[in-house]
Amino acid sequence: MIIATLLCNPSEGPLEPALLEAVRNAWGGGESRWLSVGEAAEFSLPAMPANRWEVWEDLQRTGVDLILQPEEGRRKRMLLADMDSTMIRQECIDELAFVAGVGEQVSDITRRAMNGELDFEGALIERVALLKGLPAAMIDHVLDERISHMPGGYELVATMKAHGAHAALVSGGFTAFTERVAAALGFDEHRANTLLIEGGLLTGEVARPILGREAKVTALDEITARLGIGAEDVLAVGDGANDLGMLARAGTGAALHAKPMVAAECEVRINHGDLSALLFLQGYARSEFVT
Repeated sequence: MIIATLLCNPSEGPLEPALLEAVRNAWGGGESRWLSVGEAAEFSLPAMPANRWEVWEDLQRTGVDLILQPEEGRRKRMLLADMDSTMIRQECIDELAFVAGVGEQVSDITRRAMNGELDFEGALIERVALLKGLPAAMIDHVLDERISHMPGGYELVATMKAHGAHAALVSGGFTAFTERVAAALGFDEHRANTLLIEGGLLTGEVARPILGREAKVTALDEITARLGIGAEDVLAVGDGANDLGMLARAGTGAALHAKPMVAAECEVRINHGDLSALLFLQGYARSEFVT
């Protein structure tokens, strides 16, 4: 059995019942179930429609995301999440660069790295070098003044944990940020890179080994082995090229507001909804969210 989930960002306009029913009728789906009126709904299908991506493209133009997936096993036992531009709205290294006066230079490298145009490890080393001499105290300033959580993040973590799931934050960013974000959002653990500091100043170096694409896959394998679950039990979410490995390996790999080359590799693409979408696609109604 296949489950079709339609959802939108309600601030951009509601999911119209007529649109939902038009898609359901065209595919001969089962009875519709509203997960959140005007925001998300689902229905069952006997098989995967041949024209799924054509319909997906049509719905994208109306501000609606469409996810099609097998019903069996869609509610996951582990969340593995990227941080930058996923659990938070910003790229932490870009925000540090802004206060260091090299924002434009660093953000261009970040953009190219996340699009897969540059090697992630080399791009990280190059960007961190530009932060040399920045007072380490500016990290707390950036966290307090320039970092905001992605909508739906707290509810995503809390709701999955309330149903027995484990939540891990894995980032190509820095532990100084993941520690604070993980604590605020309720993650069970976090992994990231470590900025080196001497005399209260950033040295322009990052500790080795660098956590990048392969390290995120390793994190998935290590944590699932420790928990006694399989990769199929994992919901992974990210937006950049260094997330592709874990997105491909997880049972459900969700590209959230992702770079085009990343979204193209993923079956689950969330372009309009926020992190709440990751609960809707597991079949949680908004009335079940832990807030």
